[in-house]
Amino acid sequence: MTQPAVRFTERMEVVDVLRGYAIMGLFMAHAVEFFGLYWSHPTPSVVHDVVFGLFEGKSFSLLALCFGLSFFIIMDRASRRGIDFSARFVWRLFILFAFGWLYGLIYNGEVLQLLAPLGLILVPLDRIRNNTILAVCGVVCLLQPQMLWRSFQASQGAEWANRPPHYYTAGHNDVYIHGTFLEMIRLNMFEGQKVKWWYYIESGRMMQIVGLYMVGLVLGRIGFFARPEAFTTARRITLAIAAIVGLTLHFAHPALTGLIPHQPNQYAAPGVFGDVLDSLVNLSQMVFAVMLMVELYLGIGRPVLRLLAPAGRMTLTLYIMQGVVFVPLYYGFGLGWHAKLTQIQALGLGIAFFAVQLVFAHLWFRVFVYGPLEWIWRAATYLTVKVPFLRRAETPA
Repeated sequence: MTQPAVRFTERMEVVDVLRGYAIMGLFMAHAVEFFGLYWSHPTPSVVHDVVFGLFEGKSFSLLALCFGLSFFIIMDRASRRGIDFSARFVWRLFILFAFGWLYGLIYNGEVLQLLAPLGLILVPLDRIRNNTILAVCGVVCLLQPQMLWRSFQASQGAEWANRPPHYYTAGHNDVYIHGTFLEMIRLNMFEGQKVKWWYYIESGRMMQIVGLYMVGLVLGRIGFFARPEAFTTARRITLAIAAIVGLTLHFAHPALTGLIPHQPNQYAAPGVFGDVLDSLVNLSQMVFAVMLMVELYLGIGRPVLRLLAPAGRMTLTLYIMQGVVFVPLYYGFGLGWHAKLTQIQALGLGIAFFAVQLVFAHLWFRVFVYGPLEWIWRAATYLTVKVPFLRRAETPA
């Protein structure tokens, strides 16, 4: 059924907390992954398993969910002023893509180049006013029908379905480990980006992002974060269901993939189906984390959780800053620490750096209205530098 638009009169701090948590988790995964170079010499460890178990796939999913929610907030605020923001939002996405392309010259695993063009789908989706239709379409995307079809075709012996993923064979780690800075830049301009795109296409992440965009848009429309007290029962039921589904799929994973018929030399049938199960486990855990954090924020956890809010208000700045600092630390053209640090040392370094970022964000917003890159993004969106930068005494936090 169609829900009335939800009016936002102030910034929802709980959403900033969720964004801050997401950017922290994404960085922790990148830190112990040595910004991608871990896979050139993988060394399994408890640290790796714990960090990836907590954040890998979950933090990214949460960012995508918040992206869809942010789209609604932007469009809703514009509509209250009688403005159709659609064209300017497309331009805003183009600017975000430019940020991503520039950042991708340094770190080919960045996600802005993916989030921005996929965000274009939100503009026509916003014309669908029926929230039930949007929610159902979002859930279908999250169930990865294209992956399930490939798994079925692979089990039937289809040659195309049993080919190894492109990102398995498209490695460029030698350049990142031994190459110069200019060689890395030259590779990352175009060729180095193919690995990322193939991964997001073939792993189902791209379809997952679209589904999370839709879910985020619907959550914005119904006021899930603007009026959390109205969803207390639904939130707690969802929390329990997410925990049960996540745990069940995690422990049943080997048995379920074992049910898929395949030939000894055919990885794709159980492998692709296993990827779908992994995706659903990650989504369940992300939903559990969101519901738990909202519950805690509304209760005893607010004083601690709200410390993450400033990071959630400058995710673009912090996200790019992380790669700009850590790629030279890990890669061959810099200090080459990927071969020198243990994962527990890398995790400790990541925690320390994020703590510095968090202090930086808190201090920054005492003086400024927007994060540095957020201000540039906003000014470029409106094609004017007359965007508030310094905070005035009467400017609300």
